[in-house]
Amino acid sequence: MVMANVTTMSGFLLMVFSNNRELQILHALLFLLIYLLTLAENLLIIAITTLDQHLQTPMYYFLKHLSLLDLSFISVTVPQSIDNSLTGNGYIAHGQCMLQVFFFTALAWVEVAILTVMSYDRYAAICLPLHYEDIMDPRACKRAMIAVWLSGGISGILYTAATFSITFCKAKIIHQFFCDIPQLLKLSCSSDYLGVIGVAAFMTMLAFICFVSIVLSYAHIFSTVVRIPSAKGRSKAFSTCLPHLFVVSFFLSTGIFEFLKPTSDSPTASDIIISIFYTVVPLILNPMIYSLRNEDMKGALRKLLLRGEFTRKKTFLSCG
Repeated sequence: MVMANVTTMSGFLLMVFSNNRELQILHALLFLLIYLLTLAENLLIIAITTLDQHLQTPMYYFLKHLSLLDLSFISVTVPQSIDNSLTGNGYIAHGQCMLQVFFFTALAWVEVAILTVMSYDRYAAICLPLHYEDIMDPRACKRAMIAVWLSGGISGILYTAATFSITFCKAKIIHQFFCDIPQLLKLSCSSDYLGVIGVAAFMTMLAFICFVSIVLSYAHIFSTVVRIPSAKGRSKAFSTCLPHLFVVSFFLSTGIFEFLKPTSDSPTASDIIISIFYTVVPLILNPMIYSLRNEDMKGALRKLLLRGEFTRKKTFLSCG
């Protein structure tokens, strides 16, 4: 009777991290700490890059969008998981699950696309410095970001439409802390999930093209950097670019692995850890690697925290 109710209910049951009440509270507090830390980091970056007139350049414009993306991305899954742990109830309504799938897949693609644009920006700045202002002019930056966010919306629509055209005929239990597409596919009793496989194959191909573009951009950057006569300049460039490449590789590899690996009816701790690695960890690392290690950002942060000596925002990216 219980299994029948789980099968026929309108929503889904998400997995809680533990049946132990103390561990549920501990998980909720840990995720809350991570969530608040990520929000604080990204809101701080958005404030600094908006208010400081010295940071009105394409690189910081893209960083602002990356921070907006990261605080949105982590808000898709983590608050729901915190609520489930605090209440001890993993139920999520059908409509909520649809929204979670839409925003998760849309923002995941936006993450890949923004990192690709940012790598090209660094390539243009370092390898084509004489043409940089023409290549990355304000209008081009705006058009790039509009295209990035629109493509994310299209990705989300494709995944959501394909996923929820499936007939769910098994017990609606999702062995994840969010509405994970591979787990939803497991609930199908027929081959009507092939549409999702098609969308996933298409988006994976695009993600691979983006990854190759990022690698090629940084390969050109490294080949240019090694010719810099200053050892300090080379060290600074490598210390900036290598962490960027690591974050991109980490995000894409863990995400693709999670999507392609066989789903299990008895998930292990490693399954949950892998999910956290691609849904939470990159969003914590991005502000630290892309922004807060930057000397200009550190200087702007000191002004914000200690003296508040921001001048009025320079009108970068204004349409002429």
